[in-house]
Amino acid sequence: MEPKKKSRAGWIGLSLLMVVGISALWWYWDADRVESMETTTGVQVKFRTSGDHIEIYQNQKWQPFFAKGVNLGASLPGHYPGELPITKEDYTRWFMMIDEMGANVIRVYTIHPPAFYEALVEFNRKKAGDPLYLMQGIWSPEELLIEKKDAYLPEIREQFYQEIHDAVGAVYGDITIPEKPGKASGKYRANAGPYLIGWHTGTEWDPVMVQKTNQLHAQIKPYQGAYFQATEKASPFESWLAEVVDTVAQEENKQGWEHPMTFTNWVTTDPLSHPGEPMFHEDLVSVDPTHIVPTKWDAGYFASYHVYPYYPDLFRYDTNLQNVKNDAGQIDTYKAYLRMLKAHHKDMPIMVTEFGVPASLGTAHFGNLGRNQGGHTEKEQGEIDAALMKEIHEEGYAGGILFVWQDEWFKKTWNTMRFELPEDRRSFWLNVLTNESLFGILGMHPSKEDVLTIDGDRADWDKLAPEDKQRLQVQLPGIDELWMTHDEGYVYIMAQLQQDFHPEKQKLYIGVDTTPGGNKHGPQLANVKLDEGLETLIQIGKESDIRIASNYDFHTRLYGKRYGMLKVKEAEMKDDSGAFSPWKLAVGLEMEPPDSKQYHPMEEVVVGNLLRGTTDANDPAYNSLASWQAKGKIVEMRIPWMLLGFTDPSSLQVMSYREEPKAFLTETTKGIRLLPWIVDENGQSTLGNAQGETIYPVTKLPVYTWPAWEQVGYHERKKQSYSILKKAYSEIETSTATR
Repeated sequence: MEPKKKSRAGWIGLSLLMVVGISALWWYWDADRVESMETTTGVQVKFRTSGDHIEIYQNQKWQPFFAKGVNLGASLPGHYPGELPITKEDYTRWFMMIDEMGANVIRVYTIHPPAFYEALVEFNRKKAGDPLYLMQGIWSPEELLIEKKDAYLPEIREQFYQEIHDAVGAVYGDITIPEKPGKASGKYRANAGPYLIGWHTGTEWDPVMVQKTNQLHAQIKPYQGAYFQATEKASPFESWLAEVVDTVAQEENKQGWEHPMTFTNWVTTDPLSHPGEPMFHEDLVSVDPTHIVPTKWDAGYFASYHVYPYYPDLFRYDTNLQNVKNDAGQIDTYKAYLRMLKAHHKDMPIMVTEFGVPASLGTAHFGNLGRNQGGHTEKEQGEIDAALMKEIHEEGYAGGILFVWQDEWFKKTWNTMRFELPEDRRSFWLNVLTNESLFGILGMHPSKEDVLTIDGDRADWDKLAPEDKQRLQVQLPGIDELWMTHDEGYVYIMAQLQQDFHPEKQKLYIGVDTTPGGNKHGPQLANVKLDEGLETLIQIGKESDIRIASNYDFHTRLYGKRYGMLKVKEAEMKDDSGAFSPWKLAVGLEMEPPDSKQYHPMEEVVVGNLLRGTTDANDPAYNSLASWQAKGKIVEMRIPWMLLGFTDPSSLQVMSYREEPKAFLTETTKGIRLLPWIVDENGQSTLGNAQGETIYPVTKLPVYTWPAWEQVGYHERKKQSYSILKKAYSEIETSTATR
């Protein structure tokens, strides 16, 4: 009997080997069904550059191809990219939506897990019609380059070349990458190479690093490689880039394929001169793609740039860009820039591989034609993104790749990052003041959005589970009920008043206390004095906003007290000053020589205005930035965490009144107290209008509490911008056929 058992086990083992073998063959066989052309040297080519455009080999001939793409990030809410949380099911679901939107290219910045390439091959195998193509990025040792400021250092070369080797192996399903913290790893067996449109090498180059590299290696001769070389005009850094691109080509050639090559570039290191750019740093040095040429690479080479309409400031100040009008007859500096950049790259394809604006409450830069870095609704985001894509196509570019597919909560931006503490917990909550988190077309919305709608109706509050909301037992004139709840993005408040609320005649104030200190008096409180201070004050009425106690105001403390860029009134920096300041963010720092060519004052934007509207995405009146609504006796609102003074709600951290010379400090809050009152059109307040001072015991009010969280809830929803871009992409597809 024993021999039979061995025989059966042997057959099972052989069967498993056959299944594995057939599976592996399938990955290669399926991908190789993609139509391509074989060159005289025996390699396969699917895409190539020709003149100033890119061509695809299709129906046994070369045809022009315009890339309508979208960048894909590597993170999900609650995670950082290095944690690699995206599953194969996520990728497959997203590919379907991206394809439905009309995009034909997905760009990734770095190596993704094997599941990404498996999902892409499987999706394209089952898909009717043209495949969804891949532009593969190869991440450079960015932090090391910035730190060392010398691209030629051996440790930088070693890291970069290993990344190139791994990226090519991952795309062609021909490598097993060992585990390494923050990096993708595993067995790569899916051959996505035939679906590749090109290699996108490197990251945005730090201008100081480029300049220093050029200085350190001024005597180096132009690189001459097997497939690419640097011209006589090439700087040492450009020569280094020629070697990097050539290395990618050498690695891919081993796979029997060639694809178009490019490297990452951006406006800061473009080859143009910008006399109107106020900051020397932003026009310090050039990295010119025309100084690198292919020698034996049939697939060719193209230029690519990240071009946003609001950064650097040259888009507002450079008069050289103020001579082109768009179809509406408006001065359009973005269109002018595209035209100038295209003219420099004569007979060479050029793509904009990052562009777009975020749908966020926060703003970080102003742009021409209102194309700011933030402060947009989802609808405005779609309209601006569509207009930018249209201009990219009209100016004869080879493609445009939108930034970005999904919202990424971990992102930081310069004007809020100092207030997000501890900084390693950014991914656990959504700060809608941080615009970088909300560039996505696929919204990653906090967990309550799909169950709690701001519309002036309490029905959805009544449906919330008892443990998911808290009634605050307050006994105040004019207030019947006061409820609170929260999620990863907002604090939600619902008040049922004793009489109908008329915001055109009345004002509803809600004082917010989160930590000892703040304003115990103020003009909004009339003669009432509190026994504990308020950090912030919400006002709902004709004009609706949230204001912050002047001595608590992060913005003024940073840019006024610490940096001296704002005028500071000493009386307002004292505790219990009675002054509440508008909630602002910086959008431009004070600039003066020698750092800038001329003096520019500091610029600010108010972000505390609260818009009336509905957050019901199915309602035609939907406004993604809506904060409150009132109907009858019901007033409900959602307030972003940071506007209430929170630096990290997931660990109950609020900004402290204390601070160190170069850093803010935080406190662990015991919760949130709310003090609501109503002021009528005659100025009569429900808190009382006695001639003498009245002490109100805020410390006796109930506290809204919640446990710290380590796991986040969220849900995906296509933003309004998705359908707008879908229409724009379809229109570009039609015009491309006659381009």
